Amino acid sequence: MKSTVEEIRRRFDADVERFSNLSTGQSATVDAPLAMELVAQAAIAATPFGQRVVDVGCGAGNYTLKLLEQKPNLDATLIDLSLPMLERAKGRVEAATSGQVTTLQGDIREIALPAEGCDIILAAAVLHHLRTDAEWKSVFEGFHRALKPGGSIWIFDLVESSIPAIQSLMWHRYGDYLKGFKDEAYRDHVYAYIEQEDTPRPLMFQLDLLRQVGFQQVEILHKNSCFAAFGAVKSV
Repeated sequence: MKSTVEEIRRRFDADVERFSNLSTGQSATVDAPLAMELVAQAAIAATPFGQRVVDVGCGAGNYTLKLLEQKPNLDATLIDLSLPMLERAKGRVEAATSGQVTTLQGDIREIALPAEGCDIILAAAVLHHLRTDAEWKSVFEGFHRALKPGGSIWIFDLVESSIPAIQSLMWHRYGDYLKGFKDEAYRDHVYAYIEQEDTPRPLMFQLDLLRQVGFQQVEILHKNSCFAAFGAVKSV
């Protein structure tokens, strides 16, 4: 049995400090600082007119903060399961923007974003908690509906590989990264909570799903072992 939403929420409630560091907040994630930079730059390049961002699974607000470095004073809607994470994110983001900052505590599967209510959606290290294909499709449809024409969505997440032999290879490479970052015990700890909590989908599955729900322009920014940064732009 995978972790429940409540169990995942409790784990993140207790991990606010670690996720509040722009450089090391996602130490178990390969190339997290690079991904933040690429996502922010891509969002501004693809949607230069953007004024409202929605950060899904915002954690302590790192991705919105990185976006604000590129384009100051945006309005931001921050969404997360964890109230302590949201409170930390709200304080940090409000200090970085003169725009309106709104918080929503909850599960993106249950939150109906307003139609054409935002210009940019960020979703970092959150979608791997979705379970069924139907949930994935419903959430992606909601993202497409929520974006204004010309708006864009940018995702960075744990992904599987479509070919089992390549999945095994990439999983081994990820294990080497974790072991090199700390030690074998840390590798095994990360492996254990991924097994308990996460149900990632292949990058190709997600790219195809973006097209299926209506995005015509889809792009890969970066992929390294089991992590990928990618996104899409809604047609005008």
